[in-house]
Amino acid sequence: MKRKISIVTPCYNEEENIEDIYRLVKKQFRDLPEYEYEHIFIDNASKDNTIAILCRLAEKDKNVKLILNAKNFGHIRSPYYGLLQANGDAVMLMVADLQDPPELIPDFIKKWEEGYKMVLGVKNKSKENSLMFSLRKFFYAAISKSSSTDQISNFTGFGLYDQSFIKILRTIDDPYPYFRGMVAELGSDYYKLKYTQPARSKGKTKNNFYTLYDIGMLGFVNHSKLPLRMASFIGFIVATISLLIGLGYLIYKLIYWDSFSVGTAPIIIGLFFFSSVQLFFIGIIGEYIGAIYTQIRKRPLVIERKRINF
Repeated sequence: MKRKISIVTPCYNEEENIEDIYRLVKKQFRDLPEYEYEHIFIDNASKDNTIAILCRLAEKDKNVKLILNAKNFGHIRSPYYGLLQANGDAVMLMVADLQDPPELIPDFIKKWEEGYKMVLGVKNKSKENSLMFSLRKFFYAAISKSSSTDQISNFTGFGLYDQSFIKILRTIDDPYPYFRGMVAELGSDYYKLKYTQPARSKGKTKNNFYTLYDIGMLGFVNHSKLPLRMASFIGFIVATISLLIGLGYLIYKLIYWDSFSVGTAPIIIGLFFFSSVQLFFIGIIGEYIGAIYTQIRKRPLVIERKRINF
């Protein structure tokens, strides 16, 4: 009996790339006749022609399965939900913009057949903007240093996961999951497959400052208490420095009572400095409170509008 591989591709406004990713995945499995496959596209309520193209592909190819979301549920919830719907012996997560190279599929499957429960794509090089790649590396390094669990640097979720791991994910009730962190925290038997990430050739990235900030803060909130503890440490240090400066000013004033004038500039600078420190850590605390609020509401990951070929 043939083993089945599920490819999960989340998409939003990817009309330029959908047919290419479909064609390239199909080509790989044409050269792997010993496997069955399904290609699950989960669309986040695209506003361009993506849905029309997907429906046309699904009509002519029953290996293509569609989940059409009722609205845009974001870049974190939708891909994770797609993974949970796959029933293959192994499940691969692959983005629609071709920055996760489909030609690596045989390499992932080979390592899985060797016995690894997870084969993770780790980009050691990238043809994207060098500044963005450097910023991402800095983020991975920062979260690895501050996390209570080991994190996987330069790993975005691109990889192959045995169905046994997907079953574990189904038992976790998390309405806003940080998937990369889950892999690092719950997975143990994995292989890192290094690759060079190609540049996006068509269309524009849907990531912006907010989406990148969102996933970055989600990683810190889920796996590190360091920002909260920094508030205590910095508060203690700043209070000590303030006390010492205050004593210094008092002594200097007592010695040079008639000639020394405190002035308003130090007061204003100090006021704005302490206010900014307070606002920064109020924001950090707010991130943790927001994460708690998201958890206790227990909203569904997505709401489906339609399924095709399931």
